[in-house]
Amino acid sequence: MDKIQIRTHSRSEFIDITVEIDKIIRKSGMKEGVCYVYVPHTTAAVTINENADPSVQKDILNELNTIVPWDGRYTHMEGNSAAHIKSTLVGSSAFIPITGGRLALGTWQGIYFCEFDGPKNREIYVQTVKSV
Repeated sequence: MDKIQIRTHSRSEFIDITVEIDKIIRKSGMKEGVCYVYVPHTTAAVTINENADPSVQKDILNELNTIVPWDGRYTHMEGNSAAHIKSTLVGSSAFIPITGGRLALGTWQGIYFCEFDGPKNREIYVQTVKSV
């Protein structure tokens, strides 16, 4: 398993990690298989979405903030319930097929680390499994 270390800079942000994951795939030499991406944090997530227009990530964050406001009537004492809820909605893992030694992403797709309680130092686990 590989790990990606990341430092986030805002309370909420999307960081494109596609290039880092692609480097791991190329380093492994794997031609066919699957890549699992997992975020071991309760206030962060991972998603696959458009990477051609950065306004898409901004729109997603804006809507998540509308759906799950920071100042909701939460009981969690730490004050970051909104981040926990957002990470649950987005999810902590993704898997991407590997074919021909490359991630089988669509033309406009990228893999994003989603920070909902930053800034923080974070880790992303990347596991590749070869097809039999």
